Amino acid sequence: METDLNTLWTRHRQFVTYLIGGAYNTLFGFVFFAVVHHYFSPTIHYTILAALSNIAAITNAFVVYRLFVFKSKGNMLKEYLRFYVVYGVNFLVSLTIMVALVELLGMHPVVTQGIILIFTVLISYFGHRHYSFQKEEKSPQNSP
Repeated sequence: METDLNTLWTRHRQFVTYLIGGAYNTLFGFVFFAVVHHYFSPTIHYTILAALSNIAAITNAFVVYRLFVFKSKGNMLKEYLRFYVVYGVNFLVSLTIMVALVELLGMHPVVTQGIILIFTVLISYFGHRHYSFQKEEKSPQNSP
């Protein structure tokens, strides 16, 4: 039984740690958005607050995913920029959905943000795994 758990952990460690890191970051981003919305919504539009929250959450997530999930040793700036591309696409899709749900269906922005987060978790995992923290392959001429 213990060997089965070790094998299971070895096979799925990256995805499990991604989910744990993602859960932490999701909570971080959601709470950050809820707090700034609570304090600043009378004077700042919810879409601007969502953008600011997104920047904070992306930076937080980059550190977690780079160090604990993908354990990358690649070029940090290159990975950070790629990380932003993946989250940028997610953000634009999320913002479009948020505006539609808030403006057309009358949903509360914080509830809408919670719904959207469910869908972005899987999309971002595959984007980060295959693009943000993609391992550099050595060309055959550089191999010994």
